[in-house]
Amino acid sequence: MLRSYGAVCSATVKAMDVYPPIMIEPQGPQDEEQDNLVVQQQPNANAPVWLQRLSLGVLVVFCLYLGTLIAVLPWWKDMWDRNSLLLQHPDLRAVLIKGPVRGLISGLGVLDLWIGLSELIHYSDYRD
Repeated sequence: MLRSYGAVCSATVKAMDVYPPIMIEPQGPQDEEQDNLVVQQQPNANAPVWLQRLSLGVLVVFCLYLGTLIAVLPWWKDMWDRNSLLLQHPDLRAVLIKGPVRGLISGLGVLDLWIGLSELIHYSDYRD
C-alpha cells in the first residue's frame, strides 16, 4: 500500500516538472479612447416601451386564459370525467377523479391567475 502511494506522489512530482505553472502578467492601463469605444459599442439594454407593454399584454392574457382553464376544467364533469384520455387509462383516471387532486390542479390555475394579475398590477416601464 505504501508503494502505490509513493508511485502516485512521484508521478505527481514528475508531472509538475514536465508542465511548470504559467504565470500571467497583468495588463497595464488602457487608453481612454479604447474605453470610450467599448462603452459606445455596448447595445441598449432596455427594449422599447411599446414592446415592453405588448409583451406584458400577451403575458397577462396568456396567464388569465390558462389560469381560468386550469382552475375550471377539473370541475367540469363532461370534460374531466368523460375524457377519452382518461377512459383509456383507468389507473390515471382513478387518481385524477379524486377531489384533492382536482383541488390541487385548480390551485395551480389560481396561482397562474395570481401571476397574471400581479404582473399587471406591478408593471413599470424601463426607460433609458
